[in-house]
Amino acid sequence: MVKKILAYETSTNICSVAFQNQKGEIFEKRIQGRSVHSDNLFLFTQELMKEHDFKIEDLNAVLVSNGPGSYTGLRIAASAIKGILFGKDVDLFACNTLASFAMATGNNSEAIHSIIDARRNHVYHQEFKLNEELEIISEAKVIELTDLEDQIVSGYTLIGTGIDRISKKALENVQIYNDSFISAKSLIRLFHLKNHTDFCIRTHPEELNSNYISSSQVNNTKA
Repeated sequence: MVKKILAYETSTNICSVAFQNQKGEIFEKRIQGRSVHSDNLFLFTQELMKEHDFKIEDLNAVLVSNGPGSYTGLRIAASAIKGILFGKDVDLFACNTLASFAMATGNNSEAIHSIIDARRNHVYHQEFKLNEELEIISEAKVIELTDLEDQIVSGYTLIGTGIDRISKKALENVQIYNDSFISAKSLIRLFHLKNHTDFCIRTHPEELNSNYISSSQVNNTKA
């Protein structure tokens, strides 16, 4: 049975809400910009509910991008979900943001580098391999841009935010997916993987603790 799923992506300056119906069709509301999450997250949810005639109680699962990412965006999503799911018997899954980015590439790749701009000269980074399943090659951590550039090899794939800060030489012959590819639809694709439990952890609204990028994480990398 195809599940009805609602997904939220707010880890960057993109606010995206996606809905999958029982036919497996996926629909999205999306906006990009500073401080867009608080004004649009509930609005997009209500618009999708009206356009596709469903209630929160009808859902089989709610997915939320759980970081790493910006404090503001992730906090707003966590707070909103606590309100949306209050008193509702709907499964909630907190999903690895960088893993969902990798799903947006939609290709088989030996190396997908998912990144989020982490201020100063750093990015939050995790590497994956995508075939029938998504395989973790490296753990998520904050690294310097120069360290990332050393890891990028011709033919590799790079997706996320902060790509414009990477040297042109390092990006030669690299397949690039910029922030226009970041979407809650990728969370749904991630959830459909056979090994989705490696990336989507079942939780409860009151226990939802997002993985923020903190100043200490940036400052604790090598100078």
